[in-house]
Amino acid sequence: MLEDEYLERRRPPRHLQRQPEPETPFSFSVREAEARDLPHVREIYNHYVANSTVTFDESPWSLRGLRTKYGKVRDLGYPFLVAVSPNDVILGFAYVYPWKEKAAYRFTVENSIYLGPASTGKGIGRELMRELLDRSREAGVKEVIAVIADRGAEASIALHERFGFRQTGTMGRVGFKFGRWLGVVMMQKSLKKQR
Repeated sequence: MLEDEYLERRRPPRHLQRQPEPETPFSFSVREAEARDLPHVREIYNHYVANSTVTFDESPWSLRGLRTKYGKVRDLGYPFLVAVSPNDVILGFAYVYPWKEKAAYRFTVENSIYLGPASTGKGIGRELMRELLDRSREAGVKEVIAVIADRGAEASIALHERFGFRQTGTMGRVGFKFGRWLGVVMMQKSLKKQR
């Protein structure tokens, strides 16, 4: 054995050492959803159907059903948005849908915002909400309703409060999922014209 095998290798001074590549800062953008995005939107939503009480749906969305909903939202001129990474991975989505089918409710919508499980806590929900409200206002919407599960959705309630939604009521024990009764928190925001 050679003696130098046991010696510690010499290292160049710190300023001459190879530096690791800097980590790319997190970024995303918000755009109108396209039909090609719908399988990814469905995947995000169905995660919550299977694992959470933030939606009362118990059956996963089908692609056919989602395409119908997407088509109606588009036909009404309402926003259906996606948050995307720089390489176009869908991180979350948001849309508004008519609150009720009766004609007198035509200026009132219910909002929905869902983020991929790895996309929470990065400001995506805030940006989706900001864009959703701005584009809803441009589409002629006057009132936005949020129906939020009363358990497990504290972040959603806080997000809505941050954007000026006010609590208008609660309904207890109106949903039953995963073997327990659930209620909802009702919130509302009036959209006034920007000056």
